[in-house]
Amino acid sequence: MTRFTELLSTGEVHSAYENATTTTSVSDTAPASVEDPVDPAPLDFDNMSKVDLETFGRTIGIELDRRLSKNKLVKQLKKHIEYMETL
Repeated sequence: MTRFTELLSTGEVHSAYENATTTTSVSDTAPASVEDPVDPAPLDFDNMSKVDLETFGRTIGIELDRRLSKNKLVKQLKKHIEYMETL
């Protein structure tokens, strides 16, 4: 007879959770928000270079072609920003 069979026949097998009635309370020390809400200043695309526009576009998920005129790049950015606000 194996040790397991002996335990079963003698009733010595106990649940690991039988006497687990103690609970520990942990106070919530996390801040309500990690960062304070920020109201960013409006972007001034007219003062940005084409490289700056391209870099900014990548941060918001659009790839711009610097071969286009600056005005077209600005229009694409504004259109993409308006689209992203509708989501």
